[in-house]
Amino acid sequence: MGKSDFLTPKAIANRIKSKGLQKLRWYCQMCQKQCRDENGFKCHCMSESHQRQLLLASENPQQFMDYFSEEFRNDFLELLRRRFGTKRVHNNIVYNEYISHREHIHMNATQWETLTDFTKWLGREGLCKVDETPKGWYIQYIDRDPETIRRQLELEKKKKQDLDDEEKTAKFIEEQVRRGLEGKEQEVPTFTELSRENDEEKVTFNLSKGACSSGATSSKSSTLGPSALKTIGSSASVKRKESSQGSAQSKEKKKKKSALDEIMEIEEEKKRTARTDYWLQPEIVVKIITKKLGEKYHKKKGIVKEVIDKYTAVVKMIDSGDKLKLDQTHLETVIPAPGKRILVLNGGYRGNEGTLESINEKTFSATIVIETGPLKGRRVEGIQYEDISKLA
Repeated sequence: MGKSDFLTPKAIANRIKSKGLQKLRWYCQMCQKQCRDENGFKCHCMSESHQRQLLLASENPQQFMDYFSEEFRNDFLELLRRRFGTKRVHNNIVYNEYISHREHIHMNATQWETLTDFTKWLGREGLCKVDETPKGWYIQYIDRDPETIRRQLELEKKKKQDLDDEEKTAKFIEEQVRRGLEGKEQEVPTFTELSRENDEEKVTFNLSKGACSSGATSSKSSTLGPSALKTIGSSASVKRKESSQGSAQSKEKKKKKSALDEIMEIEEEKKRTARTDYWLQPEIVVKIITKKLGEKYHKKKGIVKEVIDKYTAVVKMIDSGDKLKLDQTHLETVIPAPGKRILVLNGGYRGNEGTLESINEKTFSATIVIETGPLKGRRVEGIQYEDISKLA
């Protein structure tokens, strides 16, 4: 049988073997040809068609490399977006799934020599969130689709609107409670001691219940002497004071046990304990804790100029003036001296500016005084170091 016979057993066996994924070192990207062994790859490199492709590539090698790099990047990101979404995944898992396709673009034809270089490039360009761990590099796709961004903005706007409505409702309830308490305090009667300037002056009582009661009281008052009136007046005043004190204490207890106050305290506690996994804010002072940038930036302070996607910050160094793009895991907050201005970064008081009052080194917490917002003037104790930072 001839070599060109399509249905011969040998031709069928060759086609079956060529379907699988072969070794990458025996693949020619320019000719897009996969060889099964070293001898076949050597013969291909000596062929006339391969030489013609090399001549074409030698005329403008950068153009071919840019083309292959762009194709590799687009296919890799498309697989990452479609297969894993915005989940955090090991870069080697994505790469192994990408190269399982036989017609993929090989990395040795791109501008990146290794997968680590390509991963770092994705992080620098802002296409993915990358972080290094003892197990290797992990990547997370950043979805920049306009429809997704619009949906996220709508959700954030709705959440903010709900929070604003809750704050307005809480303020309205607080105002109503304050007005009610003020009105009750004004209605409390004031009692004075029964006294007279002249002991010989007669004491008269005007009662509206009838003449009989008034006559009886007048006769009683005429029979009573000055000393008896003093004792009766003093005892009545003492009883009135005791009754007024008892009523005031009972009202205070009622105030303490008010349902509205308990609800407000519960809502405030919920807001205070509400936390997020991101804390970066513009115009705060931070310290670089990663050693990957060298000793020049390690333990140095900078000012956050811009926050990107909640977790990444553009930091301007205080000493050198250099601008760096860093993840929040490579930064930590800076606690100023007492009396300096700070910004609350997490918890229920997030976004409020204040003044640092004192520091408790044993519990790694601080006491601050809020200076902005509806809680202005409130003193907050036990707030953690990572929840506040110095303002630039």
